[in-house]
Amino acid sequence: MISPAARDALQTWLEHQRALKNASDNTLTAYRGDVVEFLAFITEHKGAPQGLGALQDIALSDMRAWMAQSRGTGIGARSLARKLSAVKAFYRWLAEREGFEATAVLSVRAPKFQKKLPRPLAKDAARSLIDTIGIQSEQPWIAARDVAVVTLLWGCGLRISEALSLKGPDAPLPDVLRIFGKGNKERVVPVLPAARESVAVYLQLCPHAQTADAPLFRAVRGGALGPGPIQKVMARARMQLGLPASATPHAMRHSFATHLLDAGGDLRAIQELLGHASLSTTQAYTAVDTARLMEVYDRAHPRA
Repeated sequence: MISPAARDALQTWLEHQRALKNASDNTLTAYRGDVVEFLAFITEHKGAPQGLGALQDIALSDMRAWMAQSRGTGIGARSLARKLSAVKAFYRWLAEREGFEATAVLSVRAPKFQKKLPRPLAKDAARSLIDTIGIQSEQPWIAARDVAVVTLLWGCGLRISEALSLKGPDAPLPDVLRIFGKGNKERVVPVLPAARESVAVYLQLCPHAQTADAPLFRAVRGGALGPGPIQKVMARARMQLGLPASATPHAMRHSFATHLLDAGGDLRAIQELLGHASLSTTQAYTAVDTARLMEVYDRAHPRA
């Protein structure tokens, strides 16, 4: 059981994250779950609900006990690092508000883990995947829909959630799209002719009327299309082509960035197209070798 004071503080912090940092609903849900899990452990570990005063007395041994218990449940280092990050963010805010030192919490080091990034597809493999997706469904409009969605992922570097959030008024697709990504951050993305044409073909075949408040991409019965059908159709297509399991919808976005970089694209421009907050994220995401990164960097920042 979590004390009312701790629960109220958590809710206030979450509202702060939404208002000042524009955190998404998914982020807030993850934060809530991680911090509640931590507070529940501390309650059980200490043998009594922990009010705000007691939470100020958390020791390094308490943090280590929580991390050991978490690892004992079978979660990986990456998941534990995420949970610790949420707890630290909450404690950093709480310590500032309540005026105490949170050294024991903030000094804990996250477990090391190997970052796993989706591997990009070669250009020919990406094209073959889209062609194969186009013959997976017996209903032409569904096949055209699936091709249109995946083409947007590869051709515009959209996240699948961003592609599926498009509405009826977004069609016909213009030369550039205004996309609201993570944290509701806006970015402008050029639309390639292939992407525009694939969406146009889908709209010609779609049996559901497009209205101002309706989603652009529709499920079989006319509701909003979720990511599941796209994930499934890509899984079938990649099995037929003998592609690795890493050939997922997100890998198409990854391929977009990598192919642009390979063609000489500037990292800053790619960062803006992807909607990354920092250049370091783009560097890690594209996973190019050091020599290639230095070549691009030297062109962007020539030495005197």
